[in-house]
Amino acid sequence: MKHLFFLLLLVASGPLALAQQPAPPTKQPIELKAGRMQAQARPAANRPDVAPQYVGGAQAMGAFFQENIKYPEAARVKGLTGNVEVTATVGADGRLSNPVVAKSLSPECDAEALRVLALMPAWKPATRKGEPVPVQVRLPVPFANGSILQVEQGKTKFE
Repeated sequence: MKHLFFLLLLVASGPLALAQQPAPPTKQPIELKAGRMQAQARPAANRPDVAPQYVGGAQAMGAFFQENIKYPEAARVKGLTGNVEVTATVGADGRLSNPVVAKSLSPECDAEALRVLALMPAWKPATRKGEPVPVQVRLPVPFANGSILQVEQGKTKFE
């Protein structure tokens, strides 16, 4: 009879013990920086095999920024030049979402960078084992005098 009592006590306390265990931490998205994507022999389960790519490459992205950025008058008066760095998630559908300014230049330039990213067309999404996966990227949005801003000509890193 004693054994039955202890057995029932163990069975009844099992769900309580499971409920008290802390939940596993949620996975944060991986942030890929330009030039840092490398093929790995044993990639992590949440790391993409292929990085997301702007359709047309870096040259096309530079041309997109040149066509769409309206240099803020306040920044022009102050003579501000440089990059606003923005982090965003390239979703499985290729669309950018959740843009956040990671490195500010000025409030006017930051707002313009976020406005232009909202206009950006869909990317070719990152893939893991052939399936598209969302990946966080960091993009430098260039702000400079039109005569200074130039798109770098070079070899295409991605196809």
